[in-house]
Amino acid sequence: MGKMLSHETIWNAIDTLAQRHQLTPSGLARRAGLDPTSFNKSKRLGPDGRLRWPSTESIAKVLEATGATVDQFMSYLPTSSSRSAFPEGNFPPQGGTIPLLGFAQAGAGGFFDDGGFPAGQGWDVVEFPVDPSRKAGVYALEVQGESMMPLYRDGDVLIVEPGAQVRRGDRVVLKTREGEVMAKVLSRQSARTVELMSLNPEHPNRSFDLSEVEWMARIIWASQ
Repeated sequence: MGKMLSHETIWNAIDTLAQRHQLTPSGLARRAGLDPTSFNKSKRLGPDGRLRWPSTESIAKVLEATGATVDQFMSYLPTSSSRSAFPEGNFPPQGGTIPLLGFAQAGAGGFFDDGGFPAGQGWDVVEFPVDPSRKAGVYALEVQGESMMPLYRDGDVLIVEPGAQVRRGDRVVLKTREGEVMAKVLSRQSARTVELMSLNPEHPNRSFDLSEVEWMARIIWASQ
């Protein structure tokens, strides 16, 4: 299958490269010695709505800065049979951006309102194939570190829906009042407590009194 070189796929490849190196697109630009806003979503379209492409020079600088080869970069381009980096059939390819935050930042507070919905400043954005207006408050969390192995690796992005019905066996993100953020599986929820099963056998299962929980949201999709 041939590689498709379209405006969307080339920008997706840059985003993927950034993710693989645990960087935001602006962090990637900075590391390559480019203007930090070079890869911002707003820069991908001209003021007249025309598509703007990254220059070969900026791609060369990015590859040099990350040590990635052209082959690796090309491997992030979808083959002509698949439309985007999302598992086929999961979502119809409608465009939109949703807020993106790292787990460490999520724990720092100030990014959410009382219901666990995105609020405040400091959010990056990530492309999401569902029109966000259909799912209010959906946002993305970027996994940092090894605590969620083997299910989620460092740099994976979890799409989280606050306010969704959570059932036993669902994968959830929970934030405690003390600011700890974790992704686990809901094993039991009663009127007073929440019991979470760890995805990683080396990490203990956790149980919380509901008064200790600031919010809990269901993971509806994960990039792999």
